Amino acid sequence: MGIILANHRVGRKGLKTYTLRLAVQAGFSALILWIGLEFARFVRAIESGAAPLPSRPSGVEGFLPISGLMGGLDWFYQGRLNSIHPAATILFLLFTISAILFRKNFCAWICPVGFFSETLARLGRRIFGRNFRPWKWMDLGLRSIKYLLLGFFAVSIFGMSAAALREFITSGYNRVSDVKMFYFFAELSLTAAIVIALLAIGSIFINGFWCRYLCPYGAWLGLFSWASPVKVRRNAESCTACGLCDKVCMARLPVSKKDRIISPECTGCLDCVASCPVSTALTAGGRSRRIGVAHFAAGLLLVFVGGYLFARAMGWWEGGVSDADYFRLHGVMDTLDHIGQNYRP
Repeated sequence: MGIILANHRVGRKGLKTYTLRLAVQAGFSALILWIGLEFARFVRAIESGAAPLPSRPSGVEGFLPISGLMGGLDWFYQGRLNSIHPAATILFLLFTISAILFRKNFCAWICPVGFFSETLARLGRRIFGRNFRPWKWMDLGLRSIKYLLLGFFAVSIFGMSAAALREFITSGYNRVSDVKMFYFFAELSLTAAIVIALLAIGSIFINGFWCRYLCPYGAWLGLFSWASPVKVRRNAESCTACGLCDKVCMARLPVSKKDRIISPECTGCLDCVASCPVSTALTAGGRSRRIGVAHFAAGLLLVFVGGYLFARAMGWWEGGVSDADYFRLHGVMDTLDHIGQNYRP
């Protein structure tokens, strides 16, 4: 069992995680849980037919990354942000901006799936004393899956004309895509339940199983993180080559052998920095400025809180789908297609 030591959690093998990161993860997970409960109340009100509907939490659109990407591209084409699910686009852009500034920290600091996956990996270490790693050739093949999925979505979306993109965004399918997403989880099919269970089991044995091999969102953020000035840097003169940084790295990067980590697989979790027994051997930041974990967390929160407040001030946060649209489309959701013929505003 681990013990709390200063701001670190120390495990059986001396591997550490900043408790500040765990606190931020837990805080965002609690926020997302609250959003989910509020959205469930909203959907139940639609089912009851009671008008007016309660306030809908726009943060739920963070679970609509495809709509967010398409909304961003449509914004570029049209010169204005769509009013259907604008928060989806704002959140998608904020996640991308944060990756450019602080690497793909969304995966290690914000994403509830990442938090759940890491928790399962800790359970695996508690049970088996370690997590397992596939052979290198297998690991490389599995890691390519998320990039193939990203490529599929990117080709499909960027290959659409401006007119086709606008037709999708204004379609009935997209208008109630948030409700359709809710029912996917609320009325989980046997197939989906089995897949989720297998992913959970995989995360017990392999740290970051979903994130490392299957998440196209993480692949997208990883590509943008290449531009980040913030990198984990190693001082070869101070490094003792103990290898703790390599063992704790979820991305399985050879931190102890690199002068700096530029890989798109790096999540900016800073566990390698937390685990290093020599304070000057591993640091995070730019070439001439070191960034502590508190500054890292503060910068991350500033991006999201500042972005959220700016979006609200600009009128880019609240969606424009009316109560009448939700009532009308709810009863025919199963017949809606994704190209809009079944709905005309």
